[in-house]
Amino acid sequence: MPELPEVETVKRTLNTLVKGKKIDRVTVTLPRIIQRPAEIESFCAALAGHTIQEVGRRGKFLLIHLDDLVLVSHLRMEGRYGVYSSDEPVEKHTHVIFHFDDETELRYKDVRQFGTMHLFSPGEEMREAPLKKLGIEPLQDGFTAELLKEKLGNRRSFIKPVLLNQHIIVGLGNIYVDEALFRAGIHPMTQADSLNDEQLKRLHEAIIYTLQQAVDAGGSSIKSYVNGQGEMGMFQHQLQVYGQEGKPCVRCGQLVEKSVVGGRGTHTCPSCQPRS
Repeated sequence: MPELPEVETVKRTLNTLVKGKKIDRVTVTLPRIIQRPAEIESFCAALAGHTIQEVGRRGKFLLIHLDDLVLVSHLRMEGRYGVYSSDEPVEKHTHVIFHFDDETELRYKDVRQFGTMHLFSPGEEMREAPLKKLGIEPLQDGFTAELLKEKLGNRRSFIKPVLLNQHIIVGLGNIYVDEALFRAGIHPMTQADSLNDEQLKRLHEAIIYTLQQAVDAGGSSIKSYVNGQGEMGMFQHQLQVYGQEGKPCVRCGQLVEKSVVGGRGTHTCPSCQPRS
């Protein structure tokens, strides 16, 4: 599933490609992707004639701001956006097409068919599902070590599933949690409420550093992720523990191990991340 760096990259790419374009009409061939409104005809009719003003992001969600509407889009496992000329053949698994008045199209392709789209009036999107219960943004100025400590509070769960909880911190998925915990020297099965101030400081810095480096690299193309121009992310070449099981740790030379924590495949260095 695309995580914060991948969605941020798609956001930036779409701002370059579709900002200012006017929607002439919309075609939907897989109705279940459209979650709101329930009627596909209403969804298509509402968007016709609107111009894309800006593409934003909240957690792992894209927010496409139009004249007086906001389209909230979640890519889920393998959703992709791409911009095409209207005379280009439509690829298989293309489920939503935004036809612009300049003979170009924004196409949403989703092999796994798990993506979702919700349409709101401006401001309403933050008060309703799926955005209303999302946690703090780790790349915004307000994300401090003190706030991280407050959010972890008295949570007695392992730190990894706590960091994966989108109601606490948004945008972190399996890849970047493993990488941040390694950088901070914290074992993923450490109890969240047991972290001391020094560990919290290291974790706070590691989350920001890891995500920012990934954003700068255009995200990680572990399976099938590409941005809105069909380009792969490059952060996978900088991964230090994720996917590195059986290889020497870049710090100490111990072999990286893979286990399961909270139902997720988890990568750690047994020397650099001792379990307390």
